[in-house]
Amino acid sequence: WQRTVAALPAYLDGDGLASYFPPSSDQASQGSDTLTAWLLAATHEAGQLDPAWRLPDEARQRMIAGLTAFVEGRLERKFWSPRNDLDVRKLAAIEALSRHNAASASMLASIAIAPNQWPTSAVLDWASVLRRVPGIAEQPRKLAEAMQVLRARISVQGTRLVFANEQNDAWWWLMTGGDVNAARLLLMVMQDHAWKDELGQLITGFIARQSGGTWNTTTANLWGSLALRQFSRTHESQAVAGITRATLAGSSTQVDWRQVKALRPGEPTAGERFFGAPAQPGQLTGNTMQLPWPARKAAQLDVTHAGDGKPWLTLQSLAAVELKAPFAAGYAIRKTVTPIEQANKSLPAGQHTRGDILRVRLEVQASTPMTWVAITDPIPAGATILGSGLGRDSGIATQGEQREGYAWPAFEERSFEALRSYYRYLPKGTMSMEYTLRLNNAGRFQLPPTRVEAIYAPEMFGEAPNRPVEVRMP
Repeated sequence: WQRTVAALPAYLDGDGLASYFPPSSDQASQGSDTLTAWLLAATHEAGQLDPAWRLPDEARQRMIAGLTAFVEGRLERKFWSPRNDLDVRKLAAIEALSRHNAASASMLASIAIAPNQWPTSAVLDWASVLRRVPGIAEQPRKLAEAMQVLRARISVQGTRLVFANEQNDAWWWLMTGGDVNAARLLLMVMQDHAWKDELGQLITGFIARQSGGTWNTTTANLWGSLALRQFSRTHESQAVAGITRATLAGSSTQVDWRQVKALRPGEPTAGERFFGAPAQPGQLTGNTMQLPWPARKAAQLDVTHAGDGKPWLTLQSLAAVELKAPFAAGYAIRKTVTPIEQANKSLPAGQHTRGDILRVRLEVQASTPMTWVAITDPIPAGATILGSGLGRDSGIATQGEQREGYAWPAFEERSFEALRSYYRYLPKGTMSMEYTLRLNNAGRFQLPPTRVEAIYAPEMFGEAPNRPVEVRMP
């Protein structure tokens, strides 16, 4: 870092804005307001943990002057972008200046204030500006509005923190995205009493965004490491030691923190994590407690810790029970069955005749975009899913099947027990698919629930129960 700082003046253009590469003589004015704001903000945040990470005063003052000129319109920078981003860039610049007591309320005059229409990164900048810059009209009301916008966009799916509009937050050309936004949100609310109850969920949800022990970009890893270090210093200054004990309806179990260890890369979890999720480097093992369900309907769970530190607790319930109503945890699925060819049309719903052809419609409502999603819909034993092109398969019967939405299908598996449809990407919102089924065997068939789930985040799923299907002889 000291070598980088020593070379920093060579990366500043004539206006004081930082460049990704040392500007040449014919590119003397190609400094980036985005990079400059990012440097001023990130080094300010890091400097609160360790003063050694702060920028030298001379370079910092040149960057502040350049960024001020950009915000006030005395300096113009035009770069290619997929959408109009000037207001968002100016907000980021004002937020960075506010960290160094160099921002004023008058700088906002040229910005159309519309938090509901901004990406999450801009809402975070706006909230930070409202907290730091004096003299902004109706500051308390506007700050409350900005924080409410952030609350409305947060969605915790299982243990993973996501934003409801995350597909619109990937402003990669401004070095921001979901991971960066999550880290900055955590830093912003870490000592905000109004967010005290959500803090544990935010930190675990932010860590769950990692893949292979890292977040998805270098900028995200910097902001993420700063957020975790600040959180550790604020809330976990004392290492956990001693015994944590849980009791439920006479049954008890405990964790001895002397036996808890961090996994090495590639080390298995010995089945201690639910769902068989792969281990992340540094993940703890030996810190899971399991208790049986109480025999009576209601019982109190008591958890106590005897020792140093304050461990965090995540509760999860696991039970094999009959599904009697639709269940949604990130996804909701609805199934509709319509007869296409029916020998006896007077039969009540759920009753059919062998040889009947049915059209099945599956509609999925996704609360957040995800990659690799699977839909499984069981079929009665002996039934045939039409459309495969095999012998005695009716191509006419499948005419009229419809698909709606912007999902990216990858593969469809038509097995003897279910239709399984796999998607590379399922966006937020509603999608639907249809398939055609011929009933071949008579009998009464009990079916498991229809299910949709994110394959690599199985805590995100939805289920809908299926009523029994009765098939009569003609």
